[in-house]
Amino acid sequence: MADKATIIVQSGDYDKLYSALIVANGALAMGMEASMFFTFWGLQRLKKGQLESGPLSKMHFLGLGKWMVRRRMKKANVASLERLLEDYRELGGKLMACDMTMEIMGIRQEDLREDLITDYCAVGSYIKEARESSITLFI
Repeated sequence: MADKATIIVQSGDYDKLYSALIVANGALAMGMEASMFFTFWGLQRLKKGQLESGPLSKMHFLGLGKWMVRRRMKKANVASLERLLEDYRELGGKLMACDMTMEIMGIRQEDLREDLITDYCAVGSYIKEARESSITLFI
């Protein structure tokens, strides 16, 4: 089994996307390979201009909860989602977009941020990555 982490990012919630990227970047920083397979609402966050638009998974309070979390994160110098994605790609992380989800949800390749996506693929590509991984997560 390879020293690799593979993460399915199904949720588009702001805090869950943060968690997925922090874990993926942590794996890369520790010398592991990392793959992220974005599907359904997770894939929505990769649309141009949509990265920061997801709600909090809990205590969203019509945006007030998210505003408070973002304020505290800024005060604690936590990297932005954009920075985490840039770091992930610079460290060699693989980012896969589920083409079935694109079909179902009417998402075209030109709707997504091409600067981030390594591969447009089906579930078989995720399974191949997961089979070779010592860590697999569903977020």
